[in-house]
Amino acid sequence: MKGFVLDYIDENEYHKLERALKKYNMLAYKKLNFDYYPSLRNGKFLGELISKNKKNNTETYELKLPSDKRFAQVHGEVKLIYIVYKDNDTIMLDSITPKDILLEGHMSELTTYKGIMISKENAVKDKFKIDLLNMMQDNK
Repeated sequence: MKGFVLDYIDENEYHKLERALKKYNMLAYKKLNFDYYPSLRNGKFLGELISKNKKNNTETYELKLPSDKRFAQVHGEVKLIYIVYKDNDTIMLDSITPKDILLEGHMSELTTYKGIMISKENAVKDKFKIDLLNMMQDNK
């Protein structure tokens, strides 16, 4: 088997997400580039299978990337979503989530609050979540 080819659904947006991931979560970026991409090229599909399309012979996967626990609680898990086209040995890289905070981080420098990056658009909401999580942890 010659292996799978990695392609993009929206290459520009995907590279923006990837650069933001590199800037704000280097561990996830390194795992993605040095562990996960080579595995995908070799046909080892990582992550959780979330849907199958028998008509098009495709499978959609969601791969959780390593991230800070607090970041995941505030913004959501960092995940790679990709689609495997088995007929033509192609893997389409769809997106990296949480998309909103990564795209915002790509466009402008994000600030941090108690060590966790916060959105400029939703700063009050993010600070509230962080304070709430800290209060819950202190009460344990």
